[in-house]
Amino acid sequence: MSKSKVAILRTSPATVLEDYHRLMNLAGYQDVVAKDADTALKVNISWHFFFPGSSTVPWQLEGVIRAMQRDGYAKDLIHACHNRTVVIDAHLGERENKQIDVVEAHGLRNVHLYEGEEWIDVRDAVGDLTKKFLCLNEVYPKGFSIPKRFIGENIIHLPTVKTHIFTTTTGAMKNAFGGLLNEHRHWTHPVIHETLVDLLMIQKKIHRGVFAVMDGTFAGDGPGPRCMIPHVKNVILASADQVAIDAVAGKLMGFDPLRDLKFVRLAHDLGLGCGDVRDIEIVGDVDALNDKWNFEGPFKNMTFASRNQHRIYWGPLKKPIEWSLKTWLAPWAYVASVTYHDAFWYPMYAQKNVQRVLASEWGRLFANWGKVQPDAEGRGYPDVGEVSPELIRIGLKHFLEAFRLIGMAVAESPELKHRRMRQEREAARGEHP
Repeated sequence: MSKSKVAILRTSPATVLEDYHRLMNLAGYQDVVAKDADTALKVNISWHFFFPGSSTVPWQLEGVIRAMQRDGYAKDLIHACHNRTVVIDAHLGERENKQIDVVEAHGLRNVHLYEGEEWIDVRDAVGDLTKKFLCLNEVYPKGFSIPKRFIGENIIHLPTVKTHIFTTTTGAMKNAFGGLLNEHRHWTHPVIHETLVDLLMIQKKIHRGVFAVMDGTFAGDGPGPRCMIPHVKNVILASADQVAIDAVAGKLMGFDPLRDLKFVRLAHDLGLGCGDVRDIEIVGDVDALNDKWNFEGPFKNMTFASRNQHRIYWGPLKKPIEWSLKTWLAPWAYVASVTYHDAFWYPMYAQKNVQRVLASEWGRLFANWGKVQPDAEGRGYPDVGEVSPELIRIGLKHFLEAFRLIGMAVAESPELKHRRMRQEREAARGEHP
């Protein structure tokens, strides 16, 4: 069995496009991502509003697309891929994070998995593999569905380096979460580590190739994946081993992957990848792994929302409250999350938390994306433009958007959708006995 490999490079806006091409080839992506199969670029949107470190950045998506086209991958076999949740508006997120600008500039297909896509029962997709699941059979005793289009496709995950209030860190393995579990994903939160391992098993079964390209130009510390302190770290990573890249990212942030990251340890022990950094082949700017980021992690300064989420899933509120999340009452939690994060925390704290990094070259590149152009050789962006004070927009328009999102959280909740569908079926039976 070949040794797991993770590529890591230091980068800058002036060289970022060339660096992504070099990174992906150092990690051997052409050996994993078949050129004759459709390839999904699984975009990460952890917040529909722009917040550095939270979601796939445009130069990450641009760099990957350019690298693939340069290496002979057909444009018609590459598409962006999005999921949604009841608390994240993927269409707003792809606009606010400027991902759609990249997709449209390259003329790629833009697939939203919840809009017109067929989902099939996981048992029909993976067969007896379900018998090896650590937890999903218990969480979903009636089974669950996955996107049919994923079967036989390549997938390239596009996460960022950041912490997470449920999994300590989040990256390649967690990026599959929204795309493979279409409804009631919150039911898995009490067993989230085991869930990520089960999802990795599924990915290895259904995908032609699985690869990850992780951006650490911005990196997020604190109660992520939203309410973080962003930092400029100027690194990018890639690997065909989802466990290994998450382990290396965890080490960069200051964690011991096998001790601190349960999902990494479980996957490592099951042979789904390598979580021991000592046994991973690091290529590229190897010395970058010696940098001491010393992140505090997600649990030291938790928000009001994250503290109570922990109490509900693992603490004293589990018995009195968690049951409601599996009933038609569940939308209360979605409304609470959107209200806290979008209508309170973002207008109160986002500007303060990100001010320092918005003046960086990466902050300026994001602000001026679409206005500044790559150099003639396509290496990167030597001119990133001026600082923009408009990136974090607080005002009447934001609050109106936040209230729209609160309404969306109710309207799009699977509990109410299922209730409406049941009522429609009953009405149809009454009209046509």
